[in-house]
Amino acid sequence: MPRPAASERVTLAQVADEAGVSLSTISKVLNGRPDVSAATRARVEGLLAEHGYLRRKSNLSSTGLIELVFHELEAAWSMEIIRGVEDVATAHGLSVVLTESGSRHSPSSDWVEGVLRRRPAGVVLVFSDLPPEYREALRARAIPFVIIDPAGDPSPEVPSVGSANWSGGLMATRHLIELGHTRIAAITGPDDMMCSHARIDGYRSAMNSAGLAIDPDWIRFGDFHTSGGYEHGRALLTGPDRPTAIFAGSDLQALGVMEAVRELDLRVPEDLSLVGYDDIPLAKWVSPRLTTVRQPLRRMAEEATRLVIRMGEAPLESVPRMDLATNLVVRESTAQLA
Repeated sequence: MPRPAASERVTLAQVADEAGVSLSTISKVLNGRPDVSAATRARVEGLLAEHGYLRRKSNLSSTGLIELVFHELEAAWSMEIIRGVEDVATAHGLSVVLTESGSRHSPSSDWVEGVLRRRPAGVVLVFSDLPPEYREALRARAIPFVIIDPAGDPSPEVPSVGSANWSGGLMATRHLIELGHTRIAAITGPDDMMCSHARIDGYRSAMNSAGLAIDPDWIRFGDFHTSGGYEHGRALLTGPDRPTAIFAGSDLQALGVMEAVRELDLRVPEDLSLVGYDDIPLAKWVSPRLTTVRQPLRRMAEEATRLVIRMGEAPLESVPRMDLATNLVVRESTAQLA
């Protein structure tokens, strides 16, 4: 059978004929049924994407759910995301279902099969990207999706809401420089995440602009968790020329540094000025209260949810990318260098 021109509207019968399968198999793929081989599913998905097939949206087919997907439910900051999504979803008469899947880069293939069966009104994902085949599967079912982008590295074709990581690293380091510190270390996140490098690039820019030397050993890649802050903080503070200030690329890592400081019988901020990142609720309850860069996590979640709802109502003319501003919150964990 001749292949339809790109400008023509393809029918499912034509896709079935081209794929060499029955209409019932096409229906199973469209509805995320598990009883289809991986090779057949991939062939059908590829043809649907190639022909630009979009499932007709039906109010009856929607579950009235927004699906929120994390690779891990880390309570210290994920609650801010959850609250933001829930606030907007509730205002639009929608409910939220939470899913944990995959790695920090992408959800697992099992999740994709499940979400196609659940057919939510939209999906908000807290990952760095989505593989092309996942995007096409969601688009073929007219399931809108947006990434809340903590990693700073989504593909251009992926709708996303992020924050200004470079500016955050810059303002954190400048704050320490303005307090008279010159020996400033930085503990960022994993080496394979763009946001980790963006925050370090901001740190480097501030140090270079001030004419300050950067000891290569003072730049550490952690894990954004307390364990990474503790491990690298202790190593930095027991070195031969310890820093007088540390910019920790997350509040959790800053808390880990605080524990290392206590074990070494040092004090914050008297012996070490410390800046975190995120401004999780715990930051203002630790002692001393943590100076940090506020990443607007709840607002990021709100904007992502509004965006996914708009996308469900009507196609957008372009792929939206939104970067929200960060700002410094000065508390008691930083002080003028004596």
